[in-house]
Amino acid sequence: MAIVNLKKRQIECKIVYYGPGRCGKTTNLEYIHKSFKNQVMGEMVSINTDGDRTLFFDFLPLNLGKVRGCDLRVQLYTVPGQVRYSSTRKLVLRGADGIIFVADSLEVRREKNMMALKDLAQNLKEYGLSIFKVPLVMQFNKRDLDGENISIMDLKKMQQDLNRQLKVPSFPGSALKGEGVGKTLHACLKLVMLAVQKELS
Repeated sequence: MAIVNLKKRQIECKIVYYGPGRCGKTTNLEYIHKSFKNQVMGEMVSINTDGDRTLFFDFLPLNLGKVRGCDLRVQLYTVPGQVRYSSTRKLVLRGADGIIFVADSLEVRREKNMMALKDLAQNLKEYGLSIFKVPLVMQFNKRDLDGENISIMDLKKMQQDLNRQLKVPSFPGSALKGEGVGKTLHACLKLVMLAVQKELS
């Protein structure tokens, strides 16, 4: 749940990037950190685990307007994607106001995407939340990688696999090139703001 600080006229929210290992969560955050310098407050903090990382930093989105006269201040987090970091993922997810699920477009990662989404639903359930009710946006990442030796999934197939029941906003992207990164984050922020407004009304 968002934290309202009336003294500072600020509302603090937390958005978590969730998805399988090596799907591009970190690349999303690195691109945002680099490209939205005016809105980033402080350094990006990286907690290294063996072969995977959890990252977070504060982000002050501009041009989103105010909620009850308060500015929105956001903390962006990534979870480690590898299966063995289940408890860390659950911990990072605690208190999330919005979630961006980053799916890997590579054909070979199809099952890992579905497992990660199932893992997200389960972790939310353990916090008493429904995946159908949290502000959630999907990014189908690595759309730029279609090549001779690499096969990427059709977007319709990915929608069918991951978003058929959820019906959440989804965007194709290439975190490496920055394509779709801002759109995905903006869509999630809008959903979070609507939820916060509802909460405060």
